[in-house]
Order: sequence, then C-alpha cells, then structure tokens
Amino acid sequence: MPNPLIAQGTLNRLRGSVTWNAFPELNVTAPYLGRQGIRLSLDGESTVFLETMSGAVTSPEPYMMATLTLNLLKTQALANAYKARLETLATIGDGTIRPDSATLSPYELVNCAIESVREQDFSGADAGFAVTLKGYYLVNASLWDA
Repeated sequence: MPNPLIAQGTLNRLRGSVTWNAFPELNVTAPYLGRQGIRLSLDGESTVFLETMSGAVTSPEPYMMATLTLNLLKTQALANAYKARLETLATIGDGTIRPDSATLSPYELVNCAIESVREQDFSGADAGFAVTLKGYYLVNASLWDA
C-alpha cells in the first residue's frame, strides 16, 4: 500500500495576483481583494470527441475560453479604475494570473476584456465590486509542431 501520509502542501492566499501587460495600473494583488479573491474558470473543452461508427476521433482545440473574476473592493480606487476602463474601452489585452499555490505555474491569458460587473450592494453591508473578464488560454501547444 502506498504511503497515505504524503504532505498536502500549503496555500498562500496573499500570493494570488493578476498582472496586465498593457495596463499595469489595473494589476491586482491581495490588498485590493475581498475574501473571495481571484477566481479563474477555463471554459469549454481542450479536446473535442467526434463520434464515429465504432468509437471516436479526437480533435484537440488550440485554446479554451477563460473567465476571470476579480473580487475587488469598492472602497478602493482600483475598483473605480476598472469602472473607468469599462466606460472608456473594455479591452485589456494579455495578462498573467498567479494562483495561491507555489507549485501551480501561472496562467497566461490572451486578448482579455472586461465582460461585466456583478450586482452591487449599496446598503453599506458589502464592500465587493466583482469584475468579470473574458479571454482565452492556449492549450495543446504541440498542435503547432505538426
């Protein structure tokens, strides 16, 4: 039987960050975030399975759409900077998302833009200003070698 006492590791909630190549004034680090921090979702499929009469053919995708949610604080100027960018021109370009784990390498997102701002609570009981961005994440890099 394998050893069940393998070290589980440690997360560092202060490590997560987002940096933008063209807009460093929109970079996000822990002091700008609410408790939910940064969330990244890779949407869609990395490989499509095309059914045949007796099985399936794989067709790897060169990219996956990505959804990034930044749980900013509306009490800070960075939230207003994102609001102003949305009002001016929502495109942001390429960025790097660093996770809360030192063992997980950063995600490089391409051609990002602000998609929306989630519902806001102006009752004085919620400091959140959640911004949702979309972009894409390159996968299956070996396809370009074929």
